[in-house]
Amino acid sequence: MKSKLVWENAGERTFVLVLDSGEEAFGAIAQFARDKGLHAASFTAIGAFERAEVGWFDFVQKTYRPIPVDEQCEVLSLIGDIVTGDDGGPSLHAHIVLGLSDGAARGGHLLKGFVHPTLEVTVVETPAHLCRRKRPDLGIALMDLD
Repeated sequence: MKSKLVWENAGERTFVLVLDSGEEAFGAIAQFARDKGLHAASFTAIGAFERAEVGWFDFVQKTYRPIPVDEQCEVLSLIGDIVTGDDGGPSLHAHIVLGLSDGAARGGHLLKGFVHPTLEVTVVETPAHLCRRKRPDLGIALMDLD
């Protein structure tokens, strides 16, 4: 992955990341957030994956139901946020829509995505510190503004 700081002012920073073929997108973005100490940011991305796994959250089971996408697909839309998790590290929440070769789309929470040939990500940081806390009643962590 390559990254570049393209703008900075009054505690706000904007980065552009370019992921290479074979990199796993969710993990690479999370590692970048750790390396840069991001506590409140949003991101968008476009590109393509050789394969991916998206998830649909099952509130009854309190877990993500994996939906494998075992083919080359276009990243039509990837949007997410980065805040501080219960463990003090970055917590990513990302939704994705993937375009398939027949024009169909698959979407959900991004669980894994293996880049091919590239993924272009724009990360916009704000000077705030935001947190995501585990909600045992729901089985997921949600952003907590308190």
